[in-house]
Amino acid sequence: MTAPSLRLALIGDAQSPHLLKWARALAPRVELWVASSRGFLPGFDGLVPSWRRLALEAPINAGGGNIALIKRLPELGRWLQQVDADWLHPHYLTSHGTLAWAAKKGFRLRARIVGSAWGSDILVTPQRGLAWRWLTSQVLRGCTLTTSDSQHMAHEMQRLGAGEVMVFPFGLERLPPPSPGKEPWLFFANRGLEPIYRPDRVMQVFSAIASANPHARLVVANDGSLGQPMREWTAAQPGLRDRVQFVGRLEAHEQAQWYARANWYLSLPASDSVSVSVLEAMAHGCLPILSDLPANHELISEDSIGMILPDGAVPDPTALQRLAQLGPEIARANRAWVQAHGLFPPAVAAFLKRLHELTPAAPP
Repeated sequence: MTAPSLRLALIGDAQSPHLLKWARALAPRVELWVASSRGFLPGFDGLVPSWRRLALEAPINAGGGNIALIKRLPELGRWLQQVDADWLHPHYLTSHGTLAWAAKKGFRLRARIVGSAWGSDILVTPQRGLAWRWLTSQVLRGCTLTTSDSQHMAHEMQRLGAGEVMVFPFGLERLPPPSPGKEPWLFFANRGLEPIYRPDRVMQVFSAIASANPHARLVVANDGSLGQPMREWTAAQPGLRDRVQFVGRLEAHEQAQWYARANWYLSLPASDSVSVSVLEAMAHGCLPILSDLPANHELISEDSIGMILPDGAVPDPTALQRLAQLGPEIARANRAWVQAHGLFPPAVAAFLKRLHELTPAAPP
């Protein structure tokens, strides 16, 4: 007997490709409604009819303190009363999770909350002060179920008061084809050019690599508040300006082309959970060089191979050469790891199965 369809209200920033990816996974399997703190990417048009969508159009501050978003609570609460969902599914718990928690309490919604943590909402924001820690704890305690993309973040969530936490990577929708050919000393970096992702650290590490290897080149994708300063600094370095290429924000197919060409991937943020960008790089057969964070140790293990770089350290040329010689073997191992552990559809299937189990039976 087929389980009845769940009515689920997704709450997040629908101008984010990550929320769109969740919508693509959920739309065929639930009655999906979406409330966006801003507007909607065009990809939502074919997934969720306009009458099941709400755009709050709040000006979002990436640094936090989004009072403008909280002011939209009455509008969201009234909309959710009309939706009458089984589940509210907020993404990023210290903003959209707060909205969902406050709407449920203030508008007496019957819906339960399943909250998805994204990383800095758990690993960074609660450290900003007691008020943030209290708020995060309240939101987590208000969730019937939460999701985390790493064991490390799940432990932090439970320390803050979360009950049941499902752990699965925010993985790939499908495994890409094997790379047709790698450029042996091409490095790729595509995290945001923002302080938390430490693009200056990426440049420091690549500079050390380039000084020991005349063939090394770096392609930097994405942009951010540090984009222009990083370009100006690089242009002033005689040993780097001809070996570093800034390509800006890329579409998914353009990123895939660079992943396929690059033999190395650099991701050195100050804080992170399991990054989908790292999973993409591994799936394309790149050799990852990652910062020394607990979640990265969940990726770089006996079954998946790369390099963890402690703060302040630079790669040993001999170690890089050894990894390069094992490149094809490592690429196969990392692709196999992603296929076994990092694909999104099986994780979403298990997630929805658990929601059905937790949903109270309808009265006769």
